[in-house]
Amino acid sequence: MLSRRQKHILLKFFSMFSVIRGYNILIIIIAQYLAAIYILAHNKTLRSVLLDLNLFMLVLASSATIAAGYIINNFYDSEKDLINRPQKSMLDRLVSQNTKLSFYFVLNFIAVILASYVSFKAVIFFSVYIFAIWFYSHKLKKMPFVGNLTSAILTITPFFVIFIYYKNFESVIFVHAMFLFLVISMRELTKDLENITGDLAQNYHTIPVVYGEKASKTMLTILGALTLIPAFLLIYKFQVGRMAYFFYLSVILLVVFQLLLWKSTSKPQYLVLHNILKFIIIAGVVSIPLIDVSVILNKIPIIS
Repeated sequence: MLSRRQKHILLKFFSMFSVIRGYNILIIIIAQYLAAIYILAHNKTLRSVLLDLNLFMLVLASSATIAAGYIINNFYDSEKDLINRPQKSMLDRLVSQNTKLSFYFVLNFIAVILASYVSFKAVIFFSVYIFAIWFYSHKLKKMPFVGNLTSAILTITPFFVIFIYYKNFESVIFVHAMFLFLVISMRELTKDLENITGDLAQNYHTIPVVYGEKASKTMLTILGALTLIPAFLLIYKFQVGRMAYFFYLSVILLVVFQLLLWKSTSKPQYLVLHNILKFIIIAGVVSIPLIDVSVILNKIPIIS
């Protein structure tokens, strides 16, 4: 049996894990490596990518920056989250705001140190990224359109740093990025619909608050239609191997999303829509190896 002190420490650990959304960070780490292996550095051997210390440092720096971003976002949204996510908020509050801020500065410092191993340009990149996340959480998040656009850009930035590192400018990469950007934009707007009660109470000027639910649904319909363009391009124009099955599934899910969207009026219904988009994003990460199954089947032995 755990002692009372041990239980208290364990609860604080889970609280901080919840604040930094450790599960999301794990998915981003996996996604960065899979994107590097199959898309951004597909012309390199599996061994050279996995044992690339610079790539490892960039991924760690990204993880530290994102974790810090979740902390500062939680810090500014604490009152709103009490309304929108009361159970999660109670868990998050087991760690004091002072402790959270301390972790925020430590994680950002670690990110810059890790980036300095790669290059001075990497230090500048992550310094700007850290500031952008803080500015978004402090100011931009409460603004319609600007907040949604900034959030989507900040979400794909960890992939952008890997893209810059490998300097791969193939058109298929931009089409993949556009698909991801549009799905994330839809997710952000759906989250605004889901959290409209708390946003109204805390005077957040999100799109649903300023323009209403009907206008937000119209925007989501347009974004959904635009998302079909890169999906079909990746299926019919570019060589994505068996990952084409993922894009077929995404098209079906996006159609289902649109059908449910116009029938949704409550938080639980918007949560279902949010989860559909989250599933598309996670399934996209898991499906990346389908681009070229032989990479795993034929190249794993060279690691050892």
